[in-house]
Amino acid sequence: MTTGKYYEGVGRRKSAVARVRLFAGNGAFTVNEKPLQEYFPLGSLATSALNPLRVTQNEARFNVLAQVKGGGPTGQASAVSLGLARALLEADETFKAALRKAGLLTRDPREKERKKPGLKKARKAKQYTKR
Repeated sequence: MTTGKYYEGVGRRKSAVARVRLFAGNGAFTVNEKPLQEYFPLGSLATSALNPLRVTQNEARFNVLAQVKGGGPTGQASAVSLGLARALLEADETFKAALRKAGLLTRDPREKERKKPGLKKARKAKQYTKR
């Protein structure tokens, strides 16, 4: 467990919530007490989570500790990415332009729409027959 001063950011995506802490260190990335590559075995998800560090060129400068709850792998990876971007912003305001340009500070508001009564899904209705 890493102790000492840290920067914190919270990221949300779909129904996933990630609390990300950023410590000074050598680039270790832990998600729910597992290494990043083990928690997100799909390369694209790990890349998505690491994106804010790549954009600001800080892969080896910080240790990242993330706690994620809810949602699936894609939502969790995006939530970690947003939380990490917000924590980096807290650590150094000069990263704002690069993070904003890469679109990493914008929260994606899309969530699953609830199913309505009388319909098969949120909007899908039974096929209408005239005769």
